[in-house]
Amino acid sequence: MSASRRRATLIGLSAVVMWSMLGLFTAGSGEVPPFLLNGLCFGLSGAAALAYLKLSGRGWSALRQPLPVWIVGTGGLFGFHALYFTALRHAPPVEANLINYLWPLLIVLFSGLLPGERLRAHHVAGVLLGFVGAALLIARGGFSLSADHTIGYAAAIASALTWSSYSVVSRRMAAVPTEAVAGFCVATAVLSFAAHALFETTVLPASAGEWTMVALLAVLPVGAAFFVWDYGVKRGDIQVLGAAAYAAPVLSTLTLVAAGYGRLDLSVGFACLLVTGGALIAAKDLFVARKPAAAA
Repeated sequence: MSASRRRATLIGLSAVVMWSMLGLFTAGSGEVPPFLLNGLCFGLSGAAALAYLKLSGRGWSALRQPLPVWIVGTGGLFGFHALYFTALRHAPPVEANLINYLWPLLIVLFSGLLPGERLRAHHVAGVLLGFVGAALLIARGGFSLSADHTIGYAAAIASALTWSSYSVVSRRMAAVPTEAVAGFCVATAVLSFAAHALFETTVLPASAGEWTMVALLAVLPVGAAFFVWDYGVKRGDIQVLGAAAYAAPVLSTLTLVAAGYGRLDLSVGFACLLVTGGALIAAKDLFVARKPAAAA
């Protein structure tokens, strides 16, 4: 793996660390309904990114993209969250989360269709271990599929397909600068506020502490994470990123436990081992140099 590809992969991996904070910050944000929280976070992160581009002298030229690029970018960010929220409303959270977390596995599988990419055995083995670990963690309180929740399950499958497709298609749009994500965030905020007006009752953060949690969400898991993920999937090892994404629910659980929202038990520890082992197997190319081809 070249140094630039390794660097881009490591930058993309920082998104997984940021997403692991999603549960903690969301728990501290009060009773703000999902679409309103989405609108607030994407609105703040998008506005901050636009301001940075302007003040840095880069300008907003990166936003001048063809309509298909806007459809893919905004569809990925807003579509994933809208479908995920729908899944949580129409199916038990455990089942919805587990089905939704097929997206890292789908990224690895779909990446084999990309030009210049090759799906190897250690990628598949790593991502499968990661899925087992995440499944053990998410479903430790019980898991049961019911026909009564078909709409929720369908939405969870659609959310997994949306994010995995967005990530892989983004690789095909490598010429689109990462700065364009600022525009996708603003468009996602507008759509989220519209969905809030249609489906939710307004409940704003009730204290300075809750507003701080909203701001932290906007800065990290619902802000910078999407920019570094875009950079990583376009220029790094997308199979490694897909497999490592299973660390997000494990790290999130450990963060919540450390903050007093849960407790550590054997199932969490075993899940951590599986996810960590799977990520290391899938990321073998980051650490092991390939032997040069023999001269003819």
